[in-house]
Amino acid sequence: QCAQISYRYLITKHHHSSIVNTNERRNIFDMASILSSLFGSSSQAIAARIETMKAAETALISFSHRFVDKPDASSASVLATDDTSSTHEIQLFDTPIPRSEVPLKNGKESNCQLFDSCKRDSTTNSSDGNTSIDSKKQLIIHGVQVTRKVSNLQEKTHEGEGTHLVLLHGYMNGGLYFYRNLIGLANYCKTVYSLDMLGWGLSSRPPFQIDSESQTTKKEHANDIHQTHATEQVFVESLEAWRKAHNIPKMTLAAHSMGGYMSVAYCEKYPQHVDRLILISPAGVPDDNDIDVENRFANAPLTTRALVGFVSSLFNWGITPAAFLRGLPESRGRKMVQRYIEGRLPAITCPDEQRMLGEYLYTNAALPASGEDCLNKVLKPTAFARKPGLHRIPLLKVKKISFIYGQNDWMDPSGGIEVFHKVQQMKRSDSQSKSNAATLPDIEVYGVQNAGHLLMLENWQEFNSAMVMALGRGRFLSQNAPTPHQHHSQELKGGSKLFFSPPRWERKDSHDSSDADDIQAAPSM
Repeated sequence: QCAQISYRYLITKHHHSSIVNTNERRNIFDMASILSSLFGSSSQAIAARIETMKAAETALISFSHRFVDKPDASSASVLATDDTSSTHEIQLFDTPIPRSEVPLKNGKESNCQLFDSCKRDSTTNSSDGNTSIDSKKQLIIHGVQVTRKVSNLQEKTHEGEGTHLVLLHGYMNGGLYFYRNLIGLANYCKTVYSLDMLGWGLSSRPPFQIDSESQTTKKEHANDIHQTHATEQVFVESLEAWRKAHNIPKMTLAAHSMGGYMSVAYCEKYPQHVDRLILISPAGVPDDNDIDVENRFANAPLTTRALVGFVSSLFNWGITPAAFLRGLPESRGRKMVQRYIEGRLPAITCPDEQRMLGEYLYTNAALPASGEDCLNKVLKPTAFARKPGLHRIPLLKVKKISFIYGQNDWMDPSGGIEVFHKVQQMKRSDSQSKSNAATLPDIEVYGVQNAGHLLMLENWQEFNSAMVMALGRGRFLSQNAPTPHQHHSQELKGGSKLFFSPPRWERKDSHDSSDADDIQAAPSM
């Protein structure tokens, strides 16, 4: 059994009403802002931000109970009650993993910037006093676990409902970005885990210093590939250490954007522990060798081209989007994040929900830099991967792989569709023996209507349907559940244009989207 510190939320109606108290949350957030202004990046400010992050997590967990799939009465396989406290258990956890298993530099200057700075550099006791963490020898993976209680013996059992679903977030995001999906997905799995990847959220944030500098090669390109591989292994090995700590023999791994990129690297090394791979608008799939990168933005609005140039310059200087945000006065940074939430996520109409999600996003970025520094080691300034997934995913030893994109996704869905057709061609190829063809993965591509890159928030119901279909349990969806688009083998590669909107750089009419929308779309990963 894994050793872990747990913050248990057995959501009762009384507790549910108390944790959504708006005035109480605002007092916590206002105090954190005051401390941050007084102490800057000192341990007091970091400690205040950690408490703010925990309060934001609690708020998002409370909102998660509003987003429950309501199947028709004839569907007995999915729980359809409004009182989710009696059907689901939600638990925040911190799982210690051995620091020695993560290929980052060791030493005094490599200690976790969260827990060590807050004088937690010796041991931290759990609430029950049975677990301690030595932050010099251990790192922490933080996350949320949702378990569906089976209390009705007449409930129809799902085939394969013993699956552990593990969710990974994208760049500058965190595990609670899936708050609108946790309970709905838990109806189809034994357990849902949504993790803060190492270096993000409330997981440990050691300085992102990989050991590749001493292993430079003569060829610059070879060195870039080595840096990319070494960077990937930080996330691969930290996830593997977490899996071993929880004693999960096999999981369904579903990952968004940058998390999707890292999940491909994980499956390359540990395919035996992955039953299915679900890539949610993954980063780094297309290969830029076949694309005229210089001219791809020729038809884009002037503001988009100017933004691309500006972001590329920051990228080359090693300045991440979060670092840029931390360099702004806090009031301006918060306003920028709030405008981002309002502009990019119009589906979120509740002002309090907007505020809490904005607080979660801002605080995540305001905490010390760590995982964010992987960006220019795995991606080029043009946002193409140094090791494109197009050539890696077809070779994975995972039998079922699904892509899910938003209809208006800025992460080009043609990448997933190209993988789909590439695998189909490999299976038909005369050069492939029957035994080799049998080892190739089965690829599916789904599209979620009225959604962009943050599809899990923009259209949570149809996203959940796509996830359930990717889990192989689409037959258990209710008749009222929305049906996502699915790409079929008889379609040509260009057939997806009937459903998916073209990338922004291919839209000749600049009036199709506002300048503000263009500006806000590019940094989101």
